[in-house]
Amino acid sequence: MKKITIAIDGFSSTGKSTLAKQLAATLGYVYVDTGAMYRAVAYFAMQHNLVSETHLDKAGLIAQLPNINLRFQFNPALGFAEMYLNNENIERQIRTIEVSRMVSKVAEISEVRAKLVEQQQEMGKDRGVVMDGRDIGTVVFPDAELKLFMTASSKTRAQRRFDELVEKGQHITYEDVLQNVEERDYIDTHRADSPLVKAEDAVEVDNSSLSKKEQFELVLNLVKAKL
Repeated sequence: MKKITIAIDGFSSTGKSTLAKQLAATLGYVYVDTGAMYRAVAYFAMQHNLVSETHLDKAGLIAQLPNINLRFQFNPALGFAEMYLNNENIERQIRTIEVSRMVSKVAEISEVRAKLVEQQQEMGKDRGVVMDGRDIGTVVFPDAELKLFMTASSKTRAQRRFDELVEKGQHITYEDVLQNVEERDYIDTHRADSPLVKAEDAVEVDNSSLSKKEQFELVLNLVKAKL
């Protein structure tokens, strides 16, 4: 059976990664979490005092890009690949609200995007890949056979993210999470380089009232139609 490229774009906390993992596992495809790559760069910048709530040392981060080595390593116990930064597993560290507050600032930098897009295109050059992010169907793989655009109300997404963080033991308020979701939406859709937009040929999936099972079955039927 032929293999295709599946590009999943959309707003933060719409369940892109969950859906992508489900599809990759079912189809036997490679899953690439591009959001984790941007989070890793943001985490690196935070560790080196290049970004904070009040400042961004853009030139300093650009200068450090050659020193940032990213790779995914499959964890059979979890069933998916984890993010490594300079040979250190940082999967847990990059999923915090603190990194969430910084990631859109870092993702605005054209040099950062160019570095990561090049790596993403290399990862998916042989097809048989499910990739999620903000510009997969518009920039990374504009010729992808199936493009999805995930959306849901900001309040719904904030509640999902809040529940996820609480379950992981993080101390955070729903109001803080909602503010972060809305701020990221604004930055993602207004940045000059590769803003978040729905590709003309993408299928929009509003999962505000869909269960994970309903969403998966809907999208799997779209995949089968393409195959």
